[in-house]
Amino acid sequence: MKTVTRNTTARRIGAALLAVCSLQAAMPGWAGPREQAKRLHDRIAGVPPTEQVLSLMAADILAGNPNAAAQRALANKNFYNVTLKNFAAPATNRDQSVFVPLNDYTATVIGMVRDDVDFSTVLSADLLYVGNASGAPAYSPASNAHYQYLEDNGVNLQTALQPATQSGLLGLPVSATAGVMTTRTAAQAFFIAGTNRAMFRFTLMNYLCRDMEAVLDTTRPPDRIRQDVSRSPGGDSRVFLNNCIGCHSGMDPLAQAFAYYNYNETTGRIEYSANAVQPKYLINSDNFKAGYVTTNDQWDNYWRKGQNSLLGWDSGSGSGSGAKSMGQELARSDAFAQCQVEKVFKTVCLRNPESTADRDTVQTVKNSFKTGGYRMKQVFADVAVTCMGD
Repeated sequence: MKTVTRNTTARRIGAALLAVCSLQAAMPGWAGPREQAKRLHDRIAGVPPTEQVLSLMAADILAGNPNAAAQRALANKNFYNVTLKNFAAPATNRDQSVFVPLNDYTATVIGMVRDDVDFSTVLSADLLYVGNASGAPAYSPASNAHYQYLEDNGVNLQTALQPATQSGLLGLPVSATAGVMTTRTAAQAFFIAGTNRAMFRFTLMNYLCRDMEAVLDTTRPPDRIRQDVSRSPGGDSRVFLNNCIGCHSGMDPLAQAFAYYNYNETTGRIEYSANAVQPKYLINSDNFKAGYVTTNDQWDNYWRKGQNSLLGWDSGSGSGSGAKSMGQELARSDAFAQCQVEKVFKTVCLRNPESTADRDTVQTVKNSFKTGGYRMKQVFADVAVTCMGD
């Protein structure tokens, strides 16, 4: 009888301990200031804090100022060399891989975040960040050797990056510079061969968090769809009317902004042919001769009406010429701001924002982002604080 009693008691104690552990796991608020500080630093910088920094961050949290603790984590060089590089890298290649070398695209994003540059100019600025490091080869518009050296030698990007201009380094007219879209890396990935629609599609994915299927709208006029798109794929016009038209009616008039751009594989450089449409815009004209013929880089946003008006376009005209103004059109949308916050949330909270509380966080931080000058560094701090107890 005593043995049975002891076994029963042991099971009850075990069950009670398990319940307590489960309750603690479900209530992150039970974590003390030091645990929260460490988690906050790990999420932002990707490395543990020093004892001194940990103590200072814990004191900030204990004093009810977790944002100050987050700012201390943001001061760690690994936030720039690791977290931000990994944050920006997927946008630089078609595979959306993080395993790519440092390049002019990622360096420019890192520099903009570090310097609190208005991030709504990321698709339009005449800006390029280069490194100031002893022994580094000079920046070249035909090579990535400069940035490869910075990465191979572990150069501190928090201090080494310096702002320059694309017009000065790439030889583009100021009016033709369009932020990260006109970096050498972006050109190599998205202006190469093809029809330049890739640049638009991946920009939409990376900065509005939507692939083409998510913006498909078959109610938009098809008058700007180019000749290379068959109106009867496989001999069936229903495929065009129910699918192709939904993407191309909105994409083609916007992607016309890139009509003068190309990436030359032989020279390894981005090219800009002012007032001369690249031949790639006129290929496969026999597919549908009555289709649109591109004669300039005039773009129009047909998505300001219909279901995609919900992307939250600003009060502008929705028309313009060239990649710079089209980049401004995209970056002034509410979807752009929401996308940046959602990407930061996934980076520092290690999950997508799915719960009601998560979505409320994204909404609150997005509003602060838009009214506070589009400062991405503050977004990292604000989001990290909300999930430091996870």
